[in-house]
Amino acid sequence: MSNPARITIIGAGFGALSTVRELRARDRDAEITLIAPRAELHYLPGIIWIPSGLRSREQLVVPLTNFFARMRVRHVAAEVTGLSENGRLVQTTSGEVANDALVIASGGRFIKKLPGIEHAITPCEGIAAAEKIRDRLRAMTGGTIAVGFAGNPNEPSAVRGGPMFEFLFGIDEQLRREGRRHRFKLVFFNPSKEPGNRLGPKAVKHLLAEMERRGIYTHLGHKMQRFEADKVVTEGGEIPADLILFMPGMTGNAWFDQTTLARSPGGLLQADAQCRVTGSEHVYVVGDSGSFPGPDWMPKQAHMADLQAAAAAENLLAGLRGQTPQASFKVELVCIIDAIDHGTLVFRNTRRQIILPSTRLFHWAKRMFEKHYLKQYR
Repeated sequence: MSNPARITIIGAGFGALSTVRELRARDRDAEITLIAPRAELHYLPGIIWIPSGLRSREQLVVPLTNFFARMRVRHVAAEVTGLSENGRLVQTTSGEVANDALVIASGGRFIKKLPGIEHAITPCEGIAAAEKIRDRLRAMTGGTIAVGFAGNPNEPSAVRGGPMFEFLFGIDEQLRREGRRHRFKLVFFNPSKEPGNRLGPKAVKHLLAEMERRGIYTHLGHKMQRFEADKVVTEGGEIPADLILFMPGMTGNAWFDQTTLARSPGGLLQADAQCRVTGSEHVYVVGDSGSFPGPDWMPKQAHMADLQAAAAAENLLAGLRGQTPQASFKVELVCIIDAIDHGTLVFRNTRRQIILPSTRLFHWAKRMFEKHYLKQYR
């Protein structure tokens, strides 16, 4: 293209910001527009430390004004409402944004269909949810805390279970530190008999053994029916609870319904191995918004979004030059399951599965990674 490429990115999370960096590294002249309600990155992996006071909102919200200036990104502060002209026009609450190529990295949406789900806190909805957990824990003098997650029945990979193990073990550790663990009963619930099986069979075994060691009860293998103010109801019985933390499965953003983009059975954007939205030209998807070919354990995590961003940037620019996009991304899961002052490392790729026992070293590695990762956006 003789004129600079007009590239629009939707979202301001890990996938979107990685895409900005990857595009700018490959093309100094592209006109990059990013659409998101606020010029902020909310570092959600850190919210597991909010209930214990190890992190605060101020530490996890990173203003992006400086990053956008360095990367020469135009920020449109708006919500996306739909697409037209085969993706060349993005409809927003602030008007239309035209592009030559589009990257959708607007994350996923939690499926809130279970009756009574308003009685549960969904931690990964953001910082406010973690603050609510912190405040509720402070106010409690004892009782039962039920922690669980479920998937999208039509899309096995559209689940985010890792953080729930971290909240579970983190709360257990916090209550022990505060000298009041004996006044609480912790129950972990999941419709699967092998929760977290995407981390690998070794990890499941380790996590269940860790729950037993910590005196955490389990309620596994029963389909969920509903929540009530003081209980979780499943086909296998009820769990009385004074505080319920629950992460439902994920699906696509509501505005996807206002487009003609290809969808997966679970409602995400259907992508190919090059991160292109199936059947669309110059439309790419990165991170939680997409359903990608690969193993059923492919994780929904920032690391995976970073890998997809590199492939999408490479392919998008190749496509605009009239070349055939060929870059793909490797699939790997890297996860430190943290418990306030120590953590367990889980690694999985197509060839091997590794789980390394809990140590303080991994907790500090997770903190160092956060510092290093956020530095590039500050």
